[in-house]
Amino acid sequence: MSDAIKHECGIALLHLKKPLNYYKEKYGTALYGINKMYLMMEKQHNRGQDGAGFACIKRDVSPGERYISRVRSNNQQPIQDIFKKINKRISQSQKEFPDLLEDTTLFKKKVPYAGELLLGHVRYGTFGKNSIESVHPFLRQNNWMHRNLILAGNFNLTNVNELFETLVDLGQHPKEKADTVTVMEKIGHFLDDAVAKIYKSLKKEGYTKADASPQIAERLNMKKVLRKASKSWDGGYVIAGLLGHGDSFVIRDPAGIRPAYYYEDEEMVVVASERPVIQTVFDIPFKSIIELPPGHALLTKKSGVTSVSKILEPLPYKACSFERIYFSRGSDASIYKERKHLGRLLFPQIKKSIDNDLENTVFSFIPNTAETSFYGLLGAVQDNIVQSLTEAIKNKESLKESELNKILSLRPRIEKIANKDVKLRTFITEDASRDDLVAHVYDVTYGVIKPTDNLVIIDDSIVRGTTLEKSILKMLDRLNPQKIVVVSSAPQIRYPDCYGIDMAKLNNFIAFKAALALHKDRGILTQTLDSIYKDCQQSIGLPITEVKNHVKALYAPFNDQEVSDKIAVILKGDIIKAEVEVIYQTIDDLHKACPHNLGDWYFSGDYPTPGGNRVVNRAFMNFYEGKSGRAY
Repeated sequence: MSDAIKHECGIALLHLKKPLNYYKEKYGTALYGINKMYLMMEKQHNRGQDGAGFACIKRDVSPGERYISRVRSNNQQPIQDIFKKINKRISQSQKEFPDLLEDTTLFKKKVPYAGELLLGHVRYGTFGKNSIESVHPFLRQNNWMHRNLILAGNFNLTNVNELFETLVDLGQHPKEKADTVTVMEKIGHFLDDAVAKIYKSLKKEGYTKADASPQIAERLNMKKVLRKASKSWDGGYVIAGLLGHGDSFVIRDPAGIRPAYYYEDEEMVVVASERPVIQTVFDIPFKSIIELPPGHALLTKKSGVTSVSKILEPLPYKACSFERIYFSRGSDASIYKERKHLGRLLFPQIKKSIDNDLENTVFSFIPNTAETSFYGLLGAVQDNIVQSLTEAIKNKESLKESELNKILSLRPRIEKIANKDVKLRTFITEDASRDDLVAHVYDVTYGVIKPTDNLVIIDDSIVRGTTLEKSILKMLDRLNPQKIVVVSSAPQIRYPDCYGIDMAKLNNFIAFKAALALHKDRGILTQTLDSIYKDCQQSIGLPITEVKNHVKALYAPFNDQEVSDKIAVILKGDIIKAEVEVIYQTIDDLHKACPHNLGDWYFSGDYPTPGGNRVVNRAFMNFYEGKSGRAY
């Protein structure tokens, strides 16, 4: 509960089809593109707090004039830092040219970020890589305009080592094995090759080198480039790119793991990781915003002609369900409904846990991101009260007036039990005193809980259980409830994610620890771990399509309730006086609530790409061998 889940990044792409003076005349400002990009990035701040980047390409500039600009930041407030720098450059230019913002030709020429193609990125760093060199967008430069490539994405690939070796086989010398560099160089290689082939053909047709440039821009087929580059990629990804001459593209993985939405009209093409971003920033109707199909690319030529082309054969659709549970902003109409439904579906388990004693039960939520599922839960509680009243009235011959009045007066008891003291968070650094400090991050509301009360607390997910164990349960126990029921709107997280979320180490998961404890209770822990490790080792040499998830064997002997009960025992420890019960969403109910986002590999172990099984086995081997390295 309230464990920090660092998750996948967010992209924002704006391809303006018209000259800048068009937007100045229609919208009253030459800063139209920059302003919209700022808003889109801020609206996706939830997707990245470790770094942000912004890049721009200007179309149709004269030789010798700068047409590519990029600014990146890994400051504490990276988005604000980026646009502060951009505004500073604009202000400096205004001092020299007072009419800068009125003259769009001058504005474009003198301001580095005043262009028609704009790409923004917000990121969460994984595995501690928060240096400025790791911040997107990435830039691959060349004196040939068409070979300049700017790239930003929301992705992780499971087969980086193999892709790295293919680059070496192609004669390249990549500076590192990171998937961002690998993807950049892979696309760059085939882009170079395509440009060279077009130029060779143009030369045979009699074009001069100077005359060839616009023809290359016209004939360049990014569909073929992306098809060749992405042929061997295994992972979840949405990758956006700008080319120096003015083309742009966005490609999505074949299983639709990572999200991408776009809108196009005669003025622009806009792409973002979340639909509400486009809705809010451009005031676009819900139905006009389109989800980019899996395995497809949105391709926009310099001329503004846009197409959606199949690049790779789509796999079974497995869009990330954590997008609906937690990551995406809840202002999306469908996500809001789904999160409420997640809360509603939990009530039958809660009702059983509290023995339907609503009179002596207080409902609350931690943290604020769980508020929407909390509303859904309350809706189910209210429906239960109405049902009880209806049944009582049907049997009115035997119903006493006092009993009827009691039912009529019954209301869900809703309280704001915990408030986070944000000021304390940044000071929690020293391990020796961390536990004591963590216990004070939240302030509790005293005087609303009776010793006979059940306290039901709902959260989006319970991943590691660290904050819950070290802080929240101790804090709630001070209120002296009879029972604390911890509820997760997500199922048990049992397996690592290798497609963008920073959940990589098995032994960090409270469900994994509970499974180990259950095996230990049965006296079979050592032989179970040895057996799984042996199977994982034997899978190393197999073709990737034949590798199975052998870690499933760890959970196979136990049902979900047994694991949940053991988690409760671990979290309660010897200090908590109240009875503790932990309730998780079932995977079946998750799919009922979120029927279009069926990607559940972190819960079920059913990975949507072959590389996922290899990653989970490697993660187990790392655990078994006592290694803390990355499993992919």
